[in-house]
Amino acid sequence: MIRLTNLADYAVVLMCEMSHTDGRVSAQDLATATSIPAPTVAKILNALGRAELLQSHRGLKGGFALSKSTDDITVADIIEAIDGPISLTHCADTGTSDCCYDDICQMRPRWQVINSAVKNALADVKLSSIAAFGSPEEMAARFEKRAKSA
Repeated sequence: MIRLTNLADYAVVLMCEMSHTDGRVSAQDLATATSIPAPTVAKILNALGRAELLQSHRGLKGGFALSKSTDDITVADIIEAIDGPISLTHCADTGTSDCCYDDICQMRPRWQVINSAVKNALADVKLSSIAAFGSPEEMAARFEKRAKSA
């Protein structure tokens, strides 16, 4: 089973929440709005800031703001900021691993193709498309329509 970490999931939730604000938002306000514990929110926001997806502002009116437009931030960007490179197997992303079957593995080149497809699919999902208001069904239909027209 391919599964994101909870932190990556929470990061997507936080970025969606931030996309609905015009200015800066504090970690505490995000924690309240999303019901994610404040220490976890702070940890995620710092990682997103290091990945240059957020800007951090100190001071009385400080907080965090998106550093790019929601059309320029992808789900892949968010996941990689939290979990590192998207890789379904150890050898798929880097080409090296500690697997004892590396020399005879017939799947290795195939996993790299599969890994690229998954990574590209996540890179095609913009924050703007998942942050849009509407039911999950409406969002899925909107995304499917965009994928068909591309």
